[in-house]
Amino acid sequence: MTAPIPRDIPDLPAVPGVPALLPSPVPATAVVTPVRHPLTALYRLLVALAAAGAVTIELLLGSPVRILSYFTIQSNLLLALVLALSARRAWSARRPLPSGLTGAALLYITITGLVYHLLLVRGSSPFAMNGETAPPTGWHWVTDQVLHTAIPVAAALDWLLLTAPGRLHLRQAATWLLYPLAYLTLSFIRGELILPGTPGRYLYPFLDVDLHGYKSVLGNALLLGLAFYALAVLLVAVDHARPNPVRRRAKTGFRLQPPVG
Repeated sequence: MTAPIPRDIPDLPAVPGVPALLPSPVPATAVVTPVRHPLTALYRLLVALAAAGAVTIELLLGSPVRILSYFTIQSNLLLALVLALSARRAWSARRPLPSGLTGAALLYITITGLVYHLLLVRGSSPFAMNGETAPPTGWHWVTDQVLHTAIPVAAALDWLLLTAPGRLHLRQAATWLLYPLAYLTLSFIRGELILPGTPGRYLYPFLDVDLHGYKSVLGNALLLGLAFYALAVLLVAVDHARPNPVRRRAKTGFRLQPPVG
């Protein structure tokens, strides 16, 4: 004889669902064996020393305050610092510097080289400096070539041949233009603090308010700003389109074993 079925069946506890897996990001160094790049570190260190050495010579040959006011000097110093830090990380197998910093240094040193060769020393340019000052000689000529040609080319080679692609982002392009904008503002402030007619009141012909007036200089700055933004976008596009020069098969810490049985 079976027991009667109770009329009121107590509620059963709810079956707990499958708990969601919590995100647990694993750093790449825990899976992939860190790889040192001594040759890359050596190259970057040599380029940084060359830039810093050329700037040091310029400081010894001229007025330090005026020399440090040039965009060329500032961009080379920034690049030297970034490459020195990158060299240390490549030597010790650490993660690379943030792409926002390295991309900014690359953009500024590229601007230095392009403005120098396309606007300042090109005979057909309306802002050529050849007719205003005597061409540099001696150590000035050497540092001119290093800071405006050799270092920008070396930085471009480091980016194209020794850096993984796809690290630059379009959202960074506008942020990179904040420094050129700040430099333009400080150039105007510096010019107002120096007496009119003083040689070197404005360091670049396209920013010379005495010659062109504020309206023309602001127009020049706007055109240059648009060109710099287009250059930044181009660097990002090339960075995502170029092949990976440092690709290699990574060795992970996991090893598949043959099935048992």
